[in-house]
Amino acid sequence: MSDSLVEQGAGLSEVERVVDVFVAPSKTFTDILRSAKWWLPFVLMVIVTLGVTVVVDKQVGFERVAENQVHQNAKQEEAMNNLTAEERAQRLHGMAIGYRYSSYASFVFILIFVAIGALLYWASINFGMGARTTYGQMFAVWMYAGLPRLLTGLLTILTLLFGGNADAYDMRNPVGTNLAYFMPDAPPWLKAALGFVDVIGIWVLVLLILGTAIVAKVPRGKAAVVVIGWWVFGLLVSVGIAVATS
Repeated sequence: MSDSLVEQGAGLSEVERVVDVFVAPSKTFTDILRSAKWWLPFVLMVIVTLGVTVVVDKQVGFERVAENQVHQNAKQEEAMNNLTAEERAQRLHGMAIGYRYSSYASFVFILIFVAIGALLYWASINFGMGARTTYGQMFAVWMYAGLPRLLTGLLTILTLLFGGNADAYDMRNPVGTNLAYFMPDAPPWLKAALGFVDVIGIWVLVLLILGTAIVAKVPRGKAAVVVIGWWVFGLLVSVGIAVATS
């Protein structure tokens, strides 16, 4: 789609945008120059994340989720073992409630995460690279680029409904799309790092580079510097938190 068509108002429907993310992503991101609407990707994310939460609640249970997460952290598990049986049960129950409520409200965290990510990209590309994109356009790029993550949610639902092992369920790595999933006994810092080596995550990263380059009208190399730079920063922060809490 040419810039002249974008300026004249010819463009894609919201459904076409979503489909094109998977088959012709350049068309979707070019259309954002015409309109920065992002409601349909968000609706789809709400539906899938709520679906995952309901299935986890029914098939695994958040008490089990809490126990599994404790087992993932040696320091936390040691602290739990020092409690009385009643104190441990109360602590796990409190964690389960927290996981349940935060899971059902995950769409709020999606909005916050996208808002922060878009702000960082917008500031970096505009002030660091001299581009002239808008915050709304970067927000829309983030929403559409995140659509492949719906596949992780759908795979999680299918896995839990058809033979998934509740005792081994890890809410941070629910399906085998990243290396951390295949190394459950690795140290927490290593699992945090390997969690970034994710097929879906890399797909999203590529889409973010493409979308940023299109809406900011900069070479893909410059867009990659911004996108990958913040990706590396996120990886280091995640590893640092894992080291500090394990």
